[in-house]
Amino acid sequence: MVEISKKTKVITEVKKFIFENNLDGYIIPKNDSYFTEYSYENNLKKVSNFTGSAGFAIILKKKNYLFVDGRYTLQAKKQSGKKFIILEIPYNWPKDLPNITKSRIGFNPRLFTDHTLAKYFNKNINLIPIIYPFDKIKETKLNKMFHLNKSIVGETSLKKIKRIKNFLNLNKVNYLYVSASENVNWLLNIRGKDLPNSPLINCKLIVSYTGKLYLFIDLKKISQNKKQFLKNVKICNENSFFEVINNLNKKNFVIDKNTCSIFEKQIIKSKFKIVSEIDPIYGLKSIKNNTELENTIKAHIEDGVAVTKFLYWFKNKDSEITETKIEKKLEIFRKKSKNYLYPSFDTIAGSGPNGSIIHYKSNKLTNRRLGKKDILLIDSGGQYRWGTTDVTRTTCLGKVSNRIKNNFTRVLKGHIAVVNCNLNYKTNGYLVDKLARKYLNKVGLDYSHGTGHGVGFFLNVHEGPQAISKYNKVPIKKGMILSNEPGYYLNNNYGIRIENLIYVDELKKKLIFKNLTLAPIDTDMINFKMLNKKEKKYIFYYHLDIYAKISKYLNNKEKKWLINLIK
Repeated sequence: MVEISKKTKVITEVKKFIFENNLDGYIIPKNDSYFTEYSYENNLKKVSNFTGSAGFAIILKKKNYLFVDGRYTLQAKKQSGKKFIILEIPYNWPKDLPNITKSRIGFNPRLFTDHTLAKYFNKNINLIPIIYPFDKIKETKLNKMFHLNKSIVGETSLKKIKRIKNFLNLNKVNYLYVSASENVNWLLNIRGKDLPNSPLINCKLIVSYTGKLYLFIDLKKISQNKKQFLKNVKICNENSFFEVINNLNKKNFVIDKNTCSIFEKQIIKSKFKIVSEIDPIYGLKSIKNNTELENTIKAHIEDGVAVTKFLYWFKNKDSEITETKIEKKLEIFRKKSKNYLYPSFDTIAGSGPNGSIIHYKSNKLTNRRLGKKDILLIDSGGQYRWGTTDVTRTTCLGKVSNRIKNNFTRVLKGHIAVVNCNLNYKTNGYLVDKLARKYLNKVGLDYSHGTGHGVGFFLNVHEGPQAISKYNKVPIKKGMILSNEPGYYLNNNYGIRIENLIYVDELKKKLIFKNLTLAPIDTDMINFKMLNKKEKKYIFYYHLDIYAKISKYLNNKEKKWLINLIK
């Protein structure tokens, strides 16, 4: 009841702000001014209680709307349905707005890009830039920036900067504004802990065609001994953006349409011509070098040990257990690795009907005790010193129904079809996505999320531009890391998802997917009669590979259990 009253108070204060400023409504996004997926500062949660990774709210004078994509519709209804009308993106603009062509809708220009506004909001709506003063999150601990050496990342920051400098000169561009923290962190080989789950330091950067760099960062986060490796970089206060832009010469800029705020864009436009809104760093960091891939493989061996030990424990436990305890138990297994730092996202441990909520998060109100007939969907990952992991397994305690087995097997067949697909140098995520859905679609079933997302190297667990989805046309290239995670969800009953991380390699002048994830698939969930010889062979060799790589880290009981899966 305390939590509800807090949300009600915030909504009331926003509505008061709307009336005082002659507005018809106000838009509240999830993101902060750095546009990262995860952030401690989450105004959307403050106002709506929604905890998903994407979405926005519109507070009107009389009604409240929450907009989310297909991953979060069920979650949003449960978390925010009492105070908000839930709409799925893409959507039609709410019809209850008074005189749509004259409506005044407020928004914070530091929290939106022109790209976002054009994508989601009707052109006839009068959008008013105005900042609502939400309470800021105070840092309880000062998170210092740290540097990654070449043995971890495989390429010095100087070489990366040279690549950007060459790009600018080749395209006759004077400056690149790197507004995405993940891209700055990649370029300078720096990391931090300003965000939950992602090893990032919040910062922004201007790269000049001369190779000079202007880093915008909280100065307290750079210790004196760390300034030396940044000798080619001018360290600037976070609030000095206008001053720096005003002192630059020449004529043009490249910016990022997804993370350059309207506020920042207008400052740049006041003096320079913007010639492109695509940051080239996204494409560069999506292709991992050999060192990054080798280290990622090491991270997945460590993660595979933890997940395998967890799955053995789960299948052989002798007492009832809750979702929250399951989350904690998996974390305990991961923490046994000295190279494990923290989760790469909040663990999803959804049992029974909670498993049907695609991005479910257990709490005091929803935490279920598992019954013998329940299946568990557990989606988790870790940030290791060697890389980033993400894995989903669906498993059971007792015997499952034939219907569940058959649907699990259809998902599995799609999962195998992805990793074994014939790639060429023009294959994109859209074409691969169709393969993953094939066996579900044959019986009229589907899932509302993409089949796979890109993954960073000791960075964000979700990374673009690469993805396996209905709409992604980015060519799949050697060195990319993606997830392979088809699923099926029966509302209020159960959820199924099988996820491995895969990377793109080259063999005999052809591109192939290779598994990174080393976590057993629950054979109790499989209807082997539905698998062909090639699929059965895949399951056999996949488990054999797991045994070969991690068995030396398992005890005898765990080894025996794993051997029994090799069939």
